[in-house]
Amino acid sequence: MAQPTLFPESGFRRLRIDIAYDGTAFFGWATQPDHRTIQDLVEQAIAQVSRGEVQSIVAGRTDAGVHATGQVIHVDLPDTVFIDGFSYADLRYKLNRILDEDVRIMEISDAPEGFHARFSALRRIYTYKILDNNDVIPPLSRYDLAPWYRPLDAELMNKASALLLGHHDFAAFCKFKEGGTTLRTLEKYEWHRDETGLLVAEVVADAFCYSMVRNLVGAIVCVADGRKDASWITTLLEDKERVSDSLVFPGRGLTLYKVDYPDAAELLERAKKTVARREEELN
Repeated sequence: MAQPTLFPESGFRRLRIDIAYDGTAFFGWATQPDHRTIQDLVEQAIAQVSRGEVQSIVAGRTDAGVHATGQVIHVDLPDTVFIDGFSYADLRYKLNRILDEDVRIMEISDAPEGFHARFSALRRIYTYKILDNNDVIPPLSRYDLAPWYRPLDAELMNKASALLLGHHDFAAFCKFKEGGTTLRTLEKYEWHRDETGLLVAEVVADAFCYSMVRNLVGAIVCVADGRKDASWITTLLEDKERVSDSLVFPGRGLTLYKVDYPDAAELLERAKKTVARREEELN
């Protein structure tokens, strides 16, 4: 893998930018030819204000239809952008004036030394919402949750989800990506019903591979509605046999809620360790 840039060049400063978006009308985060993506919109807006080319590094590349309340990127901008009192608040204001309303810049700050949005991260935290039992979807929530026609047993979902915790090869739950690794550490996968009756999952891992969360949700739903036994989950994990695409849940119920980072003094070391581990896993 290519070595990441852990420090900005001389005359540049690294900014941490926190972003929220409604992913409904996007083909995901990452740039794709002839498709509307969040990366394109954000980089174009920053380039328009800074009057130069911009390349962002993102904490988590979300799929089509997936939302975010706590996405994080970093960009390196010339110090000359911030002359004559032009502040980060001014930059945020200008970017949000340029961006479409389904993408918002929530905060801009100086990135601590050694900060890398992707490799310094400790974990990514996602939530997934399901309205089960063929219940009526409130109109304002129609792009924020996934419907399911059968009743689901939350207790059974948690028992099955617990079988996936730990460090594993999640090949059965990821779409193949050339040059990628499917080794991940799943720290938390828990379901509960909120005050409205929605089933909400919190899914936490050091990182996620392509479509992993939506595959994990689809597999657990198979157990919760009685189509599969919990032992099927263990078999999938051990055999690394890819979950059928027909079982994968849609992006609309999924939100990147938050990205956790270590204390400032540990950011650089965390980035170096993550890069070294990824290289070892790929070799």
